[in-house]
Amino acid sequence: MGTQRLVWREGTRFTGFDSWGHAVEIGGDEHGTGLKPSDLVPLALAACTAYDVVTILTKQRQDLRGFDAQIETTQDDQPPWTFRRISVHFTLRGVVDPKKVAKAIDLAERSYCSVIATLRPTVELAFTFAVTD
Repeated sequence: MGTQRLVWREGTRFTGFDSWGHAVEIGGDEHGTGLKPSDLVPLALAACTAYDVVTILTKQRQDLRGFDAQIETTQDDQPPWTFRRISVHFTLRGVVDPKKVAKAIDLAERSYCSVIATLRPTVELAFTFAVTD
C-alpha cells in the first residue's frame, strides 16, 4: 500500500509527492508552472506500461537504446471532460525483437500495469509500437 501527498503552494499550484517522497509540480493553468492535473492520467498510463515493457525487455537481454511514447487522448467536450480513449504509441530504438515487444506490452496490459487495470473498465485503451535502429 502506498501513501502519496499533495501540498498546496499558491493559486492553483501544488506539489505532489509519491510514496518514495519524489516531487512533481502540478499547475492549474497553462500560464503556471507544473503539469496539468488531467495530463497526469495519460502520462501515468504510458509510464506504467513503459516501466513494465522496459523491465521485461531488459530481462530478455534486448539491446534497447531508446524508448519514448506519443500519447493521444479523446475526452468529452463538457465538464468533467471524461477520458473516452487513450492511445499510446511507443517508439523503441535498438536491436529489439518486435515479437518480444508485442509480448511485453501484452503482459503489461493483462498482468502488470495497475493503471491499465484501473482505466480499462471505463476508457478505451490502445497500444501500438515501432522499432527503429
